[in-house]
Amino acid sequence: MRERTVQPMPSGNANRAPVGRRRREVLRVLKEASGPLSINDIVERLDVHPNTVRFHLQALVESAQVERVEADRHGPGRPPLLFRPVRGMDRAGPRQYRLLAELLMAELATDPERTARAVEAGRAWGRRQGSPPVGGNSAETFGPQGPVTRLMGLLDDVGFAPVQRQDGEQMHIGLRHCPFLELAEARSEIVCSLHLGLMQGAMEAWWPTLTVDRLEPFAEPDLCLAHLTPVGAS
Repeated sequence: MRERTVQPMPSGNANRAPVGRRRREVLRVLKEASGPLSINDIVERLDVHPNTVRFHLQALVESAQVERVEADRHGPGRPPLLFRPVRGMDRAGPRQYRLLAELLMAELATDPERTARAVEAGRAWGRRQGSPPVGGNSAETFGPQGPVTRLMGLLDDVGFAPVQRQDGEQMHIGLRHCPFLELAEARSEIVCSLHLGLMQGAMEAWWPTLTVDRLEPFAEPDLCLAHLTPVGAS
């Protein structure tokens, strides 16, 4: 029997619905089957009402864990819709990105060049974010304040909640939130160096005559302070 996949209807809710016991049972039955199953097939295996199966199938289709399959027509009448699990890992499972970050930080902490490596890693990422605007480079499109504004936007996107400060001729950027706060508290040397490199790389791409000279962690109880300095200035 030839089968063709029916694309699921787009859902306005991008988040997965909570997967309860019954929904896991529907998904388990589909995964254990040798081929696609109809609603009636699932009803017989689980001994539940068809509407219950339809409800959970709809949620599984919307979360891209299950896909509809329409069998070829044989004889009069519309063939029943069949369902099968989508191949791949379950994307509804938990994530442990903090654990991954802690493992990587612990490994980097043993490197004698850990600070320099963290700065360079941040610079590389910052340079990738610092592509010139369409129709020219940063120096042509912006005044000296322009790249600082762009840096503020980049830091805001990452989650630093930046605030710009001016002390005479000296410009500063205050960082009121650290998106890696727990890691920074445990590995400040590495995490703060990474942040410094990120800002330096972006400024290098946008305005190479101005850089972030240093990052002062917790210059105030609720704020870290980045110091912007002309390149070559002491």
